[in-house]
Amino acid sequence: MRRQFIVVALALLFVSAVAVSADEAVLMDFSLLKIDGVQDETTKQNTQNKATMMDFSGTAGASYTDAQKKQMRTSLAIPNWDVVLASSSRSNMNQALSMTAEVPVPEKAATYGGKTVLGVRVHFPVGSFNSWARVVPPFEIPAYEPQADIGDDGAVTAKKPEDQAQNGPNGTRLSRFEGSYDSNSKVTTAYGVVKNVGTIKTLAVTVRGLNFPEGLSVILLDADGNEKIMFMGYLNFDGWKELRWENPQYVTDVRNRELRIYPLYPKTTPFVKFGGFIITRDAADEGGDFVAYVKDVKILYDKATLINDGEDIDNESVWGIVGQKEAQRKLEESKRFGNQQVLRYMEREKQETSTEFASDNANASSTSSGNK
Repeated sequence: MRRQFIVVALALLFVSAVAVSADEAVLMDFSLLKIDGVQDETTKQNTQNKATMMDFSGTAGASYTDAQKKQMRTSLAIPNWDVVLASSSRSNMNQALSMTAEVPVPEKAATYGGKTVLGVRVHFPVGSFNSWARVVPPFEIPAYEPQADIGDDGAVTAKKPEDQAQNGPNGTRLSRFEGSYDSNSKVTTAYGVVKNVGTIKTLAVTVRGLNFPEGLSVILLDADGNEKIMFMGYLNFDGWKELRWENPQYVTDVRNRELRIYPLYPKTTPFVKFGGFIITRDAADEGGDFVAYVKDVKILYDKATLINDGEDIDNESVWGIVGQKEAQRKLEESKRFGNQQVLRYMEREKQETSTEFASDNANASSTSSGNK
């Protein structure tokens, strides 16, 4: 009887140990998003991040020229990220002075020396009223984008399934924005998408504050497109710091959890996407410029299912349910982003680049000739 009691006690201890463990992933590492390719035809400077290139010209109509279609190619390069102010704060000056920047950390720096981080500048109104700004990627990060070859001109060519690297756990294939998996540390480093996520236990952001009183929140999207916002804390400190959000509803002991059985397919791989940041300013705080730097966003989470992609039947290849939903989202995104990029391109073509009047130069030349 005593032996049976010991066995039961050990089993309960094992269950508790399993319950408190969680998988770790770097949801977004901004040091991976630095500009490293795709030259601008005019300036001959690199403008994009090749690993995250997307081509939204596939749905463009025949009325678009080749030059316009090239504008529908973009990436998650840090300068491409948008800062969107609240409508009450979105004056021309405030919006023009709100932007993101690729910021290299000096090699000699004690923390993250030689890395690249996301720099954010927001110009809030000076008046005494609440405001906010969203720092968001240039497009919604796709969850099922296949691995691809990226040309020097930014052209994206998807790899065939047999040519894709089996770079995930247990020899599975990670999609392009899932990034890479380290078999030694068991950590996934992603470009904004982590799959097989059940309950998130902890969310962390590595940020450098400059004693601003503004608050920082993280936006996450689930597999159904629902937006969840977690408040991380205030940035009234100097230097690098890890802000953490601990899930207040996380239940450690599995005996206290509500156990349910769910259909496996097509919901075997729920995921989370990184949707950006929200920076909030209180009316009592001083307005004007705000500046901060972000290194990465990390999560600790429970697996949604223990079944991996190496099971005997590949349900997705037979039915394609998940892929059809993703394709529809990509089509909607391409219409939104592609049209927006073309309009921006056409607006740049219409812009006057000269800062002087040609008539003034002509008059100065004729006056000089007359004096002679």
